[in-house]
Amino acid sequence: MAPPPDHQASKTTVCVMDASGHLGSTLVHRLVHRGYTVHAALHNPPPGKMEYLEGQYRNKKVKVFQADPFDYHSIIQALKGCSGLFYSFEPPSEDSFYDELMTEVEARAAHNVLEACAHTDTIHKVVFTSSVTAVIWSHHFNTKSLDVDDVDERNWSDINFCKRFKLWHGLSKTVAEKTAWALAMDRSINMVSINGGLMMSPDLNITNPYLKGAAEMYEDGLFVTVDLNYLVDAHICVFEDVSSYGRYLCFNQIINCNHHAVKLAHSLLPPSDKNSTDISMEDTKVKQQRISNKKLNKLMVNFDVDFHQLDCSEE
Repeated sequence: MAPPPDHQASKTTVCVMDASGHLGSTLVHRLVHRGYTVHAALHNPPPGKMEYLEGQYRNKKVKVFQADPFDYHSIIQALKGCSGLFYSFEPPSEDSFYDELMTEVEARAAHNVLEACAHTDTIHKVVFTSSVTAVIWSHHFNTKSLDVDDVDERNWSDINFCKRFKLWHGLSKTVAEKTAWALAMDRSINMVSINGGLMMSPDLNITNPYLKGAAEMYEDGLFVTVDLNYLVDAHICVFEDVSSYGRYLCFNQIINCNHHAVKLAHSLLPPSDKNSTDISMEDTKVKQQRISNKKLNKLMVNFDVDFHQLDCSEE
């Protein structure tokens, strides 16, 4: 068996909200594995989901809650007794597309959750899941000037730019994250954000709202992806490291050459189209990377990223 972690996870209760998606459910399992007690809060669970998860987590240190982000009381109940919150917003499956209205929905949800944290005395840290799309979209986009600095966590997507080009995912993530930061600073909440690239999940497909503007991201050296396990590790790292602060860009691959772009495009296609689609492999040019995640990489140098892998391989 792998050695136990050197933090005080065994004495810590945290909340994961929304715990029903790929990121949330993986976070729950990983946190339990590291010794945490977890409140798994589901935003809008379909019929039977609550009962199914309660059965799955039976005999584990997990308690399942339904926490509607627009029902303040339900959020408070899920946070009760927790020292930390991992918060991410995933729209209901029937409303998985993004439009301008989603901006208001996501911002209201972020406001309600941060307000609830401010009124929960036990909450010491919030890890807020945002997106690279809340960073990269601005009037400097697609410029070839050598004087333009690389994009990092200090950059914000321009709201008017997003509206002009109907970049609704970037708009929603930007407004929601700014709403959360404003409330966190006003209420003295210790918050850090993870601005993840395109998450490589099993059900990823061409309709993912992150992909609006993918060609422009690619041309400008800003198209980045992140493996689910790495994204989860990053969330836990910034939560456990007392020195973490502010925003962290999180990705572990940049799509900046034709080979990687073709490979990703092929994976996004439905099975029926994979064999019939002809995508050229002739272009060998590599786009200059213009985005940096040095801040997160520096923090994660000493994080035990292989802890879960060691445990699984030696059981």
